[in-house]
Amino acid sequence: MNKMIVAAVLGGLLMAGQASAAEKTAQQQKMTDCNHQASTQSLKGEARKGFMSTCLKKDHKAPKVLTAQQQKMKTCNADAKGKALKGADRKSFMKSCLKKG
Repeated sequence: MNKMIVAAVLGGLLMAGQASAAEKTAQQQKMTDCNHQASTQSLKGEARKGFMSTCLKKDHKAPKVLTAQQQKMKTCNADAKGKALKGADRKSFMKSCLKKG
């Protein structure tokens, strides 16, 4: 009976270890990629340290694609900012800008 409990506990720990290893894979891959890039550029010392810091902070996913509505909102916000609109004038401008098709 004790052997079965010990075996079950060990099996659970083994499976938990494998799960946490799988979670680290993305970060480990990012570290490997950044190291390779730094080596390719022959970076050393502070230059390498700065590059690695920046590289590891970057999101290596594909750039986010905005929906048509998000793009319209971004454009209208930029236009309102360019015109230095505030308060009710900005609200009115945004309302009409977002209605345009």
